[in-house]
Amino acid sequence: MIGADSGKTGKVLKAYPKLGKVLVEGMNMHKKHLRARQEGKKGQVIDKAFPVSASNVKLVEKRADK
Repeated sequence: MIGADSGKTGKVLKAYPKLGKVLVEGMNMHKKHLRARQEGKKGQVIDKAFPVSASNVKLVEKRADK
């Protein structure tokens, strides 16, 4: 509801009730740098979704078309 991702919608992939956070598909994306696992290979940068505070999301219900 607030921040750079306000107004976006997505599926809740995972909930963390003890932390009060949820992981939402396509929201709160950050670049994560990965080290090369094998010698001679290159590392890479991936986009990864990080958990969002549950107080900053709200449920959106699909409406049945009449």
